[in-house]
Amino acid sequence: MSTAQHKIGSGFGAHSTADDVLAGMDLSGKLAIVTGGYSGLGLETTRALTKAGARVVVPARRPDTAWKALAGIDRVELDELDLGDLDSVRAFAERFLDSGRTVDLVIDNAGIMACPETRVGPGWEAQFATNHLGHFALVNRLWPAIEPGSARVVSVSSRAHHFSGMRWDDVHWRTGYDKWQAYGQAKTANVLFAVHLDKLGADRGVRAFSLHPGGILTPLQRHLPKAEMVERGWIDEQGNALNPSGFKSPEQGAATQVWAATSPQLTGMGGVYLEDCDIAEPAVDGDEISGVKAWATDPDQAERLWTLSAELTGVNAFA
Repeated sequence: MSTAQHKIGSGFGAHSTADDVLAGMDLSGKLAIVTGGYSGLGLETTRALTKAGARVVVPARRPDTAWKALAGIDRVELDELDLGDLDSVRAFAERFLDSGRTVDLVIDNAGIMACPETRVGPGWEAQFATNHLGHFALVNRLWPAIEPGSARVVSVSSRAHHFSGMRWDDVHWRTGYDKWQAYGQAKTANVLFAVHLDKLGADRGVRAFSLHPGGILTPLQRHLPKAEMVERGWIDEQGNALNPSGFKSPEQGAATQVWAATSPQLTGMGGVYLEDCDIAEPAVDGDEISGVKAWATDPDQAERLWTLSAELTGVNAFA
């Protein structure tokens, strides 16, 4: 069951921070897994969740870098994970399952954006493979440990899903690679993943959400030349964010994913796309800024992507 894709009037908004949405909430005894939880929005998500009492496992592709970023934060564990390597995903999941613990919150936060054409694994396009397939395999492998009755899985997408629906005839961009459209397809896949996971998990009491965190200057932009960001009006020649650029702070950018993972306002709901700490409205034709495109919430496309992803990764917890 899914709730309608319409705002609920949460009382929060674009300027709310992760700490704001967690105010007065006690997450003691909860365990979260936050991919990329040591950089950018992920780091702020880790900070906010641990401050509220949760224990957070941070899988990291760069453990040494992660340890430095997480220094001084209590209730954090670090493990190694490369989402572009399915053997690494399997190994991480097996280590976690062997610990005998259950997980209450999974926040699929890690990702890459607009990178030069790059191939991983058996020649897969890196953005689709890392942002979607790696998280698909991770959640499916962790499924035995995901707490029934209350757990949530949060898939961090982006308004960039407006750039492209699924390119079904060539999901790995064997021809005509465009870094922004490839990123858009990967972000559409993040939304579709949550749609179908919620359908599969709802009877077990596990709900899934996707979201646009907002525009934030973080290390996610590491593949973009400075000149391109200047041309887009994001920064000036000295690298400073421009106003009115619409960028959020990292604390504000982390708010929607933390709200998705914890808010009692979403109890009994799932399978929806969020923005600015509320459920988003369907996108209006011509509006490439807000709302969610119909191609990203279509249940038939969501099921088709699930089937394809299971075939590609060889993992399906519901088979």
